[in-house]
Amino acid sequence: MQDPRLPVLYSFRRCPYAIRARLALAASGERCELREVVLKNKPQEMLAASPKGTVPVLVLPGATVLEQSLDIMLWTLGRNDPLRWLAPEAGTLDDMLALIAACDNRFKPQLDRYKYPGRFADTSAGGARELGAQFLLELEARLASGSGQLFGARAALADAAVMPFVRQFAMVEPAWFESQPWPLLRAWLAGWTASPLFERAMHKYAPWTSGEAGAAYPPA
Repeated sequence: MQDPRLPVLYSFRRCPYAIRARLALAASGERCELREVVLKNKPQEMLAASPKGTVPVLVLPGATVLEQSLDIMLWTLGRNDPLRWLAPEAGTLDDMLALIAACDNRFKPQLDRYKYPGRFADTSAGGARELGAQFLLELEARLASGSGQLFGARAALADAAVMPFVRQFAMVEPAWFESQPWPLLRAWLAGWTASPLFERAMHKYAPWTSGEAGAAYPPA
């Protein structure tokens, strides 16, 4: 039975937006009930809470609904931020939010066109790949001056918010990605995907069924 004191997170394991939300929830230690969604058969409970029909969705006790991944990250880290993700070693929170906006508004559309070229008539996969690569080269330059993470030597909000999308880009053509002139970016991505925090965020859950309790998140 659902614990009414816990937030309910509707998630899909492979979605980069859901990954960034789960990373922040795990980093903060916020306990919630995770409901793994089958995107072809979205639960009515999720659609009732958030008619947009995309994940992640976090339903708070009292029925407040957070429908955007970044809002979920900022909410949970605003409650508890033991890793100091909101206080980067270099730059400010506003600087990080600007980089995340560039990822979401400039890089993500090219990622979609690169990964799913048949869905778009306005560009080729190769053209989208090259436009996406421009953003990755900007990240490489930032890492070169930042001692290993995007805003200094210590990971912060921007790293967790951007990394899932870089990971998805890298998975489209792994050999090509590995051949590109961004060794620091590859090392940064490898470090994140090998981390215990990422492993916890990517824990596999069975699809949730209406009427059943969801899974405890983050996993022990």
